[in-house]
Amino acid sequence: MKIKIKCEKQIRSLLLFSLVVAACTETTVVLAQTRSSFDKGSGEAYPVRPIRVIVPGSAGSANDFTARAIAQRFTEAWGQQIVIDNRSGAGGIIAHDLAAKAAPDGYTLIFSTSAGLVINPLLYKVPYDSFRDLTPISLGSINPQMLFSHPAVPAASVQELIALARAKPGQLNCASAGTGTPNHLGCELLKSMAKIDFVHVPYKGATPGITDVVAGQAQFMFNSIPAVLPLARSGKIRALGVGGAKRSVAAPEVPPIAETIPGFECVNWYAMLAPAKTPPGIVAKLNAEMVKMIADPPFAKRLIDLGSEPQSSSPGELRTYMRKESERWDRVIKAAGLSIER
Repeated sequence: MKIKIKCEKQIRSLLLFSLVVAACTETTVVLAQTRSSFDKGSGEAYPVRPIRVIVPGSAGSANDFTARAIAQRFTEAWGQQIVIDNRSGAGGIIAHDLAAKAAPDGYTLIFSTSAGLVINPLLYKVPYDSFRDLTPISLGSINPQMLFSHPAVPAASVQELIALARAKPGQLNCASAGTGTPNHLGCELLKSMAKIDFVHVPYKGATPGITDVVAGQAQFMFNSIPAVLPLARSGKIRALGVGGAKRSVAAPEVPPIAETIPGFECVNWYAMLAPAKTPPGIVAKLNAEMVKMIADPPFAKRLIDLGSEPQSSSPGELRTYMRKESERWDRVIKAAGLSIER
C-alpha cells in the first residue's frame, strides 16, 4: 500500500512538472515570436513604454506647440506617455545630432523644422546628415511666412513695396532673426526674384526684429504668421503677403506673394522623423497615426488656431519634399553669396 501511494505521488509530480514545462515552453515561443515580429519591423508590439520626442526649440515656440498637440494624440491613441524634450541650443543642431545618434527603436523621435533639416546643413558644418541619419515619418504642418511692414511705409501691397524698393535702391531695411534664418532667406528670395536691392539687418532673434519694425526702425520683415498676425490685425504692422502658394487658412485676408511674384514660396514646415534604421513597421505605425490625426477636423482646427496649416505625408513624400526644399534653398543661398561656416 505504501509503495502504491508513493508511486501515485511521483506520477502526480511528474504530470505537474510536465504541465509547467509545457506552459513555460508555450510562453517562450509566444515571446520569441513577438520579439521576432518586432525585430523584423512589424511594429505590432510598439509602443510598450514612453516615447521621447526631441523638439529643436524652446517651450512655447511654434513647433513646440504643434509637437505637444501631436504628442497628446499619440498618448490618447496608444496609452503611452510622450515626453517632449526641448533642445534649443545651436539653432537646432544639437537636437538633430542627438536624434541622429539615438537608438533606432522608435522610442526617440524628433519633431523637426525646415531650418534644421535642410537649411542649416547648407550653411554650417553640422555633425549629421538629414537624409542619411534620419528616417522620415510624416509632415506635421506648413507655416507660411508673412511679409509685413511698418504702417508708415508708403506701400500697401507687395507690388507697391517692390516699386518703392526700385525707386530707393539700398535705402530700405529688411529685418531678420539672424543671418541664415528662414526669415533672412525670405528677404534674399524676395530680393532675387523681384530684382530689387535693400539692406538686410540681422537681429539676435525674431522678437527684436519684429519690435523694430513695429517701432519703424526697420521697414519690413518676414516671420511666421502666429507671432505677427495679432499685430497686423491691431494695426501695429501692415500685412503685405504670405509665402504660401495660396492664401493661408490662418490669415485668409492676406494675399499670397506668388500672386505678384509667380513661383515665390517662403514657408517653414515641421515634420516627424526617427533615427535611421528604425524598423519599417514602427515607421508605418507612426505614419498611420499622424495621417489619421491630421485628417481629423477638430485636431486640424487646433493646428489652424496655432497659425499652422495641417499637412501629413507618406515617409517617401516627406523625403522627396526635403530634397526639393534643400535644392531650392541651396540656390537662394548661393545667389545671395552666403558663405558656409566650416
